[in-house]
Amino acid sequence: MGEDRHLAAVVALAQGMAAAHSSRDAWRAAALGGCRALGGSFAALSVWERELGRLRVLVNVGERAPDEEEFPEDESYPVHQFAEITEFLHERWAGGGEPGAWVETAEGPAAGRPGYVHQRVAALRRRGRGCCVVAPIVLHGRAWGELYVARRVGEPVFQRADADFATVLASVVAAGIAQAERLEEARRLAYTDALTGLANRRAVDAHLDEAVERHRREGVAVSLVVCDLNGLKQVNDTHGHAVGDRLLERFGSVLSVCGAMVPGALVARLGGDEFCLLAVGPPADAVVKAADELCRRAGELELGDGVSCGVASTEDPVGPVRSARRLFRLADAAQYRAKAERSARPVVAGREGPDDPVVRLADEPSRQENGERRRFRGRHAP
Repeated sequence: MGEDRHLAAVVALAQGMAAAHSSRDAWRAAALGGCRALGGSFAALSVWERELGRLRVLVNVGERAPDEEEFPEDESYPVHQFAEITEFLHERWAGGGEPGAWVETAEGPAAGRPGYVHQRVAALRRRGRGCCVVAPIVLHGRAWGELYVARRVGEPVFQRADADFATVLASVVAAGIAQAERLEEARRLAYTDALTGLANRRAVDAHLDEAVERHRREGVAVSLVVCDLNGLKQVNDTHGHAVGDRLLERFGSVLSVCGAMVPGALVARLGGDEFCLLAVGPPADAVVKAADELCRRAGELELGDGVSCGVASTEDPVGPVRSARRLFRLADAAQYRAKAERSARPVVAGREGPDDPVVRLADEPSRQENGERRRFRGRHAP
């Protein structure tokens, strides 16, 4: 009967992690699954950050103490405080041997120098827990972190059989974490431009739809900068595509720096020589200021011919913005005007009065690219 219960717990844990949509979901599912499987009152999942020499808590579940957050921002412990980590987890294990789980109790013995109390024992006493089982998580042949499950004072103390079962659970958690990391990487690649490392058009489309929906529902400001890197074709024709790619990468870095001026902004390469910046919440003037700085810095790049920037914001008098498509058309039309006028500064939709030519162009029923470019051929476009 015990084997059936253990098997059901393992299956439940694996299914919970498989259903996770993000790494955080997977961490929480791992901790909850381990806690239930071992009959604990509290559980935590932690990762060993070798480069920082610390054990960092990713998630706490169950009956948390006042100082324990579900997803702590910075709950971490120096590794040297945990002798078993430096003993068991520091390097690969020879001959395929891996450390199994072990049990600690609040009545555990002092060790080392006089007056020293094991850190886990001290933590159990401080938080009113009677015992815990610690199971190392091994990923790709190396220690990744640990699954920690505790029981209240007065509940049965974990036994050797519980520790052996925790070792099995830790291997299931490791498989789930590996799968979650693969899915996370696949999602990241699906929404990332391979050359520049910025977001791609798919990511912008998804974020812009959500942003405009928030604007319609809550009135939050949404601003979009669309920019065209000038002179890329000439660089490619004169110096080769490898140099052109370096120009795209350099400009991507400049865009990233300028995007950091706007809290929470998403910067992306739409494709070819087209880039954009999306901001949700900050005022339109802050976005225009960042676009102005982008134009200035792009003009200082060694290659290329600067950048043409168009800005559209729901804060400006552009009429109702009920769809992502309309905001994009406004920013796109502003960018075309900036390009036609060879403007060294961004053109902002809606800032030229009631009959703003950018807004008028964006709202034409059957707008085509060539028509837009012709429309803004001179500095005194109608």
